[in-house]
Order: sequence, then C-alpha cells, then structure tokens
Amino acid sequence: MSPLQCLTFLFLFLLLQNATSASPLPLRRRPVHNNSTHSNFAKHPRRTVVFPVNRSSCDLFAGEWVRDATYPLYRVEECGRGMIDPGFDCQTYGRPDSDYLKFRWKPFNCDVPRFNGVKFLQKMRNKTVMFVGDSLGRNQWESLMCMISSSAPFIRTNLIHEDPLSTFKILDYNVKVSFYRAPYLVDIDKIHGKTTLKLDEISVDASDAWRTADVLLFNTGHWWSHTGSLRGWEQMETGGRYYGDMDRLVALRKGLRTWSNWVLRYINSPLTRVFFLSVSPTHYNPNEWTSRAKASTIAQGGKSCYGQTTPYSGTTYPTSSYVNQKKVIDEVVKEMDSHVSLMDITMLSALRIDGHPSIYSGDLNPSLKRFPDRSSDCSHWCLPGLPDTWNQLFYAALMF
Repeated sequence: MSPLQCLTFLFLFLLLQNATSASPLPLRRRPVHNNSTHSNFAKHPRRTVVFPVNRSSCDLFAGEWVRDATYPLYRVEECGRGMIDPGFDCQTYGRPDSDYLKFRWKPFNCDVPRFNGVKFLQKMRNKTVMFVGDSLGRNQWESLMCMISSSAPFIRTNLIHEDPLSTFKILDYNVKVSFYRAPYLVDIDKIHGKTTLKLDEISVDASDAWRTADVLLFNTGHWWSHTGSLRGWEQMETGGRYYGDMDRLVALRKGLRTWSNWVLRYINSPLTRVFFLSVSPTHYNPNEWTSRAKASTIAQGGKSCYGQTTPYSGTTYPTSSYVNQKKVIDEVVKEMDSHVSLMDITMLSALRIDGHPSIYSGDLNPSLKRFPDRSSDCSHWCLPGLPDTWNQLFYAALMF
C-alpha cells in the first residue's frame, strides 16, 4: 500500500470513528408521577423550608416557643367590627400584660412562613374554607378573619353571623371563610322529648353545608367530657338503643367513626382538603405545671391559669387532662390514611399556660372577676394569641 493510500485509509477510519462516538445514546424517559391523592391546591413544586402536614422530614408540631418582637401578627383594632367575640378579646377587657403576645412557634427542623393574607386569598380565590366544630373552632375562625383583614387591609368584606353557619366573605376574591357550629360533629336532636346525641348520624343539613367547602378543618373534644349542667344532651343513641350515659371515650370513638365514614363517602380528596385539629388543652389544674409544694397552696379545683404571663418552660408539657381524647382522635384519623391531615397542636398549645382569657373576658360578669379561682376561662384562647399560630401552621400546610 502506497503512503497516499495509507493516509487515505487512516483519514476514513478516523472519520468513521468520530461519527460513531458522536451518535446519540438511547435515552430512557424519566417517568412522570401523577399522584392523584394530592390536592389540586398543590400543583407547584414543594418548598424546601416548610413541609406539608404529616411529612416525617419536618414535624411542624415539634418545637419551642421563642420570643419575637415583631409579634403579634395583628392588633385588635385591625379586625373588623364583630370579628372577635368579647370572650376572646382579652386586651379590650382589661388584661394588663402583653408579653404573652410576643412569642412565635419555632419547629426544630424547619421554619413556619409568616402569614401573607394576599397570597392566601390568591390561592383560595373562588373557594370556601370552612371550620367545623365547637367554640375552639370558632376561636380559630375568628383568628383567621383578623389575620386576613390586617394582612390585606383594603379588601371589601361582608360578615354574616348565623347559627349554625356564619360566613366571612372576601368580595374581591370571591373567597368564603366560614364556621359551622357542630360541637360533637354528629347530630343532636329531640327524640321522645329528650335531647339526644345521635352517635351514628350526621344531619342532612350539616352534610349538605360541609360538602360545599373546598377546605374543611374539623375539631371536637371538650363537649364530650362535660357533666352535670354543662352536659349538652339527656341521652345518647347508637345502634337503635338509648343510653342515659356511657363511657365518654367509647362515645367519642363511635361519633368519630361516624364522621370518618362520612368523609370517606362524600369527600373527593383530590379536590377537597380535609384537616382535623387535635384536642386543645385546658389549664385548670395547677398540678400540671407547678411544683407540688406550690400547688398544695391553691384551692382544689382552682382555675389557676389566672396570673400566668409566660409559656411553660421547656419543649414538652408534663401531662394533660385530654390525653385520652387525643389518643382516640389520633387513632381514628390515622386509620383514614391520606384522606385527612392531622393538625397536632395539642403539645404546643399545652405549653401556653399564659394564653387563656382567664378573667379578662367580655362574657364574664364584672362581679365575678374578684374570684379568679372560680370564674376564670382557662379553656379558650385570647385573640390575638395562640390560635394565630394554629392558622400559621394551617397556612403552611395549605400553601407549601
């Protein structure tokens, strides 16, 4: 072979080699996952700082209370007329301290975004958010109205108070934020002249109202343990039989299973977000947070949240009178798998021994304020106050 032929052969070989190496490799298309269990509210990518409820990578409900001079999120004056019940309006009705307003919930492994009313309304445009439950649900509903009003002050609104359904309409965004009063979630009605708690039924009116919502947040708990004159019924009915009373945890479980069956039957989870607020603790028992020596000086049954001005020190609370109710709620909600997100606010709320109205409630007869051990409200929460944190966590779960 001549030198010229060798060079020609070498040139062709190198040209062929280059073409071969430049040819594209077969590519495997990355699968696109379409998880139908996610709500249509979550079509944008997840943020890395805040995670949705029940994600193990960040527990929004495990953390500590830290001081924050930028709190509270709003002032009472920024709420519209009629938004805060007198029973929750502690500052207006004489609470002398304000340090309890200067604490922010800080999860251990992530941050909770500060509430942005405009972003919330943009996300909820043409939708209905409904709180369903007892007066603690109303406490949270009123908090959210104030948070929206102060964060988006120039919106046109309309507030309608009715029973059982009250609605706050944000006209510029066609958003409704409602509260449906249903302390037991299940039905209560007159049967044979007796007020009857019907553990196996949810009323048609309630069902029809709840099904109009795009976001539902349920709660129940306190009313199941009331006795004496505070008991809201005369008999219970289940399985076609009537009972003068029964183990209250058994009754709660029966009622919650009726509710869970309703959710599984009527709620299309890809289109509707459903949350359940765990039990909000009370602080009537000083033995829960004081030393034995100090507690012994307080009269038995004294409602001693009066005078508490700072949170309980630490990241866990020693005990709670509602721990057994919480176990029942946790059990029923977790059985529902992905249909319901549990807002586990019990521990973070238990630390806030300073957050109750105590005697600074507009619902309390002024003459009773002289007897705080007997007349303090250590069940509900001041506004501004703790329910604002519940709503920030609710906001994080909805938006991120």
